Amino acid sequence: MIRFENVSVRYEEDAEPTLRNLDLTVPEGELVLLVGPSGVGKSTLLNAVSGLVPHFTGGTLTGRVTVDGRDTRTHPPRELADVVGTVGQDPSAHFVTDTVEDELAYGMESLGLAPGVMRRRVEETLDLLGLAELRDRPIATLSGGQRQRVAIGSVLTPHPKVLVLDEPTSALDPSAAEDVLAVLQRLVHDLGTTVLLAEHRLERVVQYADQVLLLPEAVMGPPSAVMSVSPVHPPVVALGRLAGWTPLPLTVRDARRRAGGLKERLEPLIGASVPAGPLPHPAPSRNQGLRPRTPGPQTPDGLNAAHIGDAQPHGRTGAGSPIPAPPASEARGPGGGAPVSPGPGRENPVGPGPGHEAPVGPGPGREAPVSPGPGHKTPVSPGPGREAPVSPGPGHKTPVSPGPGREAPVGPGPGGGAPVKRGSRGAAPVVSGSGGSAPGFGKGRGGGFSLFSRRRARQGDAPRTTPLVLTDSLHVRRARVEALRKVDLRVDPGETVALMGRNGAGKSTLLAALVGMIAPTSGTVRIAGRTPHATDPRELIRQVGLVPQEPRDLLYADTVAAECAAADADAGTEDGTCRALVSELLPGVADDTHPRDLSEGQRLALALAVVLTGRPPLLLLDEPTRGLDYAAKARLVEHLRGLAEDGHAIVLATHDVELAAELAHRVVILADGEVVADGPTAEVVVSSPAFSPQVAKVLAPQPWLTVEQVERALAGRGAAE
Repeated sequence: MIRFENVSVRYEEDAEPTLRNLDLTVPEGELVLLVGPSGVGKSTLLNAVSGLVPHFTGGTLTGRVTVDGRDTRTHPPRELADVVGTVGQDPSAHFVTDTVEDELAYGMESLGLAPGVMRRRVEETLDLLGLAELRDRPIATLSGGQRQRVAIGSVLTPHPKVLVLDEPTSALDPSAAEDVLAVLQRLVHDLGTTVLLAEHRLERVVQYADQVLLLPEAVMGPPSAVMSVSPVHPPVVALGRLAGWTPLPLTVRDARRRAGGLKERLEPLIGASVPAGPLPHPAPSRNQGLRPRTPGPQTPDGLNAAHIGDAQPHGRTGAGSPIPAPPASEARGPGGGAPVSPGPGRENPVGPGPGHEAPVGPGPGREAPVSPGPGHKTPVSPGPGREAPVSPGPGHKTPVSPGPGREAPVGPGPGGGAPVKRGSRGAAPVVSGSGGSAPGFGKGRGGGFSLFSRRRARQGDAPRTTPLVLTDSLHVRRARVEALRKVDLRVDPGETVALMGRNGAGKSTLLAALVGMIAPTSGTVRIAGRTPHATDPRELIRQVGLVPQEPRDLLYADTVAAECAAADADAGTEDGTCRALVSELLPGVADDTHPRDLSEGQRLALALAVVLTGRPPLLLLDEPTRGLDYAAKARLVEHLRGLAEDGHAIVLATHDVELAAELAHRVVILADGEVVADGPTAEVVVSSPAFSPQVAKVLAPQPWLTVEQVERALAGRGAAE
């Protein structure tokens, strides 16, 4: 179905080709998963299949790519539209209509299908992807995950022979991701559709793949064989490498069947001195534990014989820049670093409009965001990541107010609204670490915990420090929608809190309220003793930094070097501070690279570095690992741990359950704008199958959450023996 013949792709600004001498064949009716570090050419390969390379992206393509017999050099994307359906890393870039139903029908209208066929396929797709209740909703009002499902649905309705998907589950909650992947599997098995898919969250997708293509080595073979040599792999594979299992498991079920011996070794270590849960609060030293061991040389069966000699486990981040291989089962990364907030002329997208929160224009000398074209609606209330829950459709359950006994922190009354922008200031002060005793594993800091009830304070609990975040019965209504309902939240210095929940649950809206982009309808919000929406942005920006779900909202300069220089000036730090952070989070990116030429994960790492430069006491992150490979995510985790040690509070909205298990002290689950669970990570994620990490599922009922914890425990036992 898809054939690459000696294909190389080189962009003008790159010294080395992004793809080099690629020869491979993707058979009809198979799901092929592309894996590899950020920046190795996964998106370029996918765009070559759809004809976007070189017709749209530019660059030089040598060799030949054919799809269903059509040569992409002579067939531009419009002539491949009936064969290839494409969803890129930014779904919003594909939308051409205003509502969900119109977007699903647009592709079929372009192909001239009969109205009756179009109607039937739209209904089928609405049901397949759980979009029926959103059919009449304006796309601009959807959350990031809801938009991603609509984008996927828009390429399913024309029934193409080939589906090309770039990070299709990156913005989806675990349940929605399973639904989308189940649909793709049905298309492959029942209709013979060929699916080419790139994804960094391998724990979600590797078990569905028929073959895995590892870049840049161009090794292609069965998933278990490729995972044995791949520098990027899911936690269940890392656990298998640590335990020495052969063949390596790809699913939780396979790992559970082999976990008996490992659980026997770990049983005596539960409750020992080695921490068995996520890092307690306050976090211990960032330099702890041993790095995972790397398995000895092996020759897996089933790999492409032409490339097996090249299958060395090394990674690369950035075009053409090799870096040392991450160790097998790497679950964390190196650390140290700093957070940032915008400065003069670098504005966050805020500023209220009539009845909605709309982005303000950029400051002097900054490039303004492009306004929507004719017939397109201005996005409503884009908070961080533009997650804007709107009114529930028919059959949606109205959020229930908290019942008796749900304790609510008290805070002062709200003030007037004010936009937040990057103002001129010096380095933000560092808040000292919190006091109080660290909880033991499996115990909430407030005592007893139930999944659908809030914690209650017990007598004898240690006194707590002045919180950086305090909300009391926070209620936010946006147009007809109750986006947040009676949210009580407290975050202390040095604490890391993960916000989780379904797409559209209100996570990004809560972050927007904390940074002052949205004024409460009722209730109160206090950030370091200030009411954020009533505080001068130049003062508030010293206390809180936000990384939105769309990193481009923070990036205005023409080069990485200029972006970093502006961040240093905004934060009042030494020259080179931001650039050092970029090098730490994203090795191999050249100074003269334009931010728009970076991959989605690379752009996110740059935005993170810009915000981290100013080291605000409170750091808000919206989907901070979207587009990041495991090595980049490990480096980010280590850096955030270091910030927590220094007393910074971190609140992150994420669907990445592995990130929450590895980093968060607490998990808060939102549903329909209401807090339904708030407690220690080990209790909340283990009690919820949807939000439980792979290691917890494999080793249940034992309390381990990550491969790193298991390795530390075994290393401690070995040292004792």
